[in-house]
Amino acid sequence: MKCNSQAILNQLFRVVFLLLIISSFLLTSCAGIKRQRTFKQVNSALAIDFYDNHFTGFMVIEPEKMDTLFEANANRYFTPASNVKIVTLFTALNLIPDHIPTLSYRAHKDSLFIQGTGDPSWMHPYFYDSTAISFLNKYETIVFDTSNFADDPFGPGWAWEDYEYAYSPELGALPLFGNVLSVHRQDSLVIRPNIFEGHVVQNNNSKNRERSSNRFYIPDELQDTLQIPFITNDTLSQKMLEQLTRKNVVIASKMDNGPKQVLFGLPTDSIYKRMMFESDNFLAEQLMLVASSTISDTLSFKIARDHILNMQLQDLTNQPRWVDGSGLSRYNLLTPESLVAILLKMYRKLPPERLFSFFPGWNQEGTISSPKPNDKAPYIFANSGSLGNNYN
Repeated sequence: MKCNSQAILNQLFRVVFLLLIISSFLLTSCAGIKRQRTFKQVNSALAIDFYDNHFTGFMVIEPEKMDTLFEANANRYFTPASNVKIVTLFTALNLIPDHIPTLSYRAHKDSLFIQGTGDPSWMHPYFYDSTAISFLNKYETIVFDTSNFADDPFGPGWAWEDYEYAYSPELGALPLFGNVLSVHRQDSLVIRPNIFEGHVVQNNNSKNRERSSNRFYIPDELQDTLQIPFITNDTLSQKMLEQLTRKNVVIASKMDNGPKQVLFGLPTDSIYKRMMFESDNFLAEQLMLVASSTISDTLSFKIARDHILNMQLQDLTNQPRWVDGSGLSRYNLLTPESLVAILLKMYRKLPPERLFSFFPGWNQEGTISSPKPNDKAPYIFANSGSLGNNYN
């Protein structure tokens, strides 16, 4: 039998709707009988041939009474794909303040010594935030210390051939333009950042970019905006900062000793919503670096992860294998029970209207694409995730 992600999603929706019926029965006088009847329907739905040749697990609870409505393989480990972003969101909510730390700096006369914090919003194609650029313009010389970034540009277990796709940009301490080349057509091609104007070729190459160089290929009949990750390095960052600020930028291997201050940028909720609604891998990874900047001078996914696992998630019955912030890696392993426990922690900590604003609903744009069940306000808010052969 051939299975595809939409077929799996449709079957899971059927089960979820049955479980929602169980939830509604809790409020009725005939709850017991009706609930037992619907449990049989759920078991029957899971017993069909569709589920024979793949692994399915979930857990549904009633959060006020802590009543488990139904569970199947809730303690088994799955590849969570983008549902890892739920854990990233939890981390960010616990470690990052209301406005994102956008720059660490120390001023000395007419020079400014800076370190990146991982903030992804600098001139980002969606946010286009110039808070830090405006701040840098106050100084004649900018000394950029790049030594605080401890990770690799790609996460562990990422597919190497994804280097050319917009969902897999390189990571860094001070990303600019989302670390992607953005191209769209007006009367002619519009290229951002324009530092790459001499590196773009129009032809129907099978690849969007050379694997080892910033040489890009744009289809002759380009219709929509195309985004292609570029290879990052200190020299390129220096040139882009000089172009943006029209100031002298010097690359340094270490910031001079002395007290540092933090410049704050966009409201973090705006970044969280974009991450969750678009399942944006780049934002997720960079937010883990920003989280690490609030507890360490070193930017590292591992620092933020270990802190959260040891301080806020130490009570999980099934400890996750958690290796990146986005879910691009197949090394990640989480159980449904652990994800429910993390969601429950957020549910208890945040006002419902704020928590639900981070998750797509059926009448909103985002990763929930199936038709909503009716024209009322959304009553299911969800995050989804997929990798080849996996759907969550």
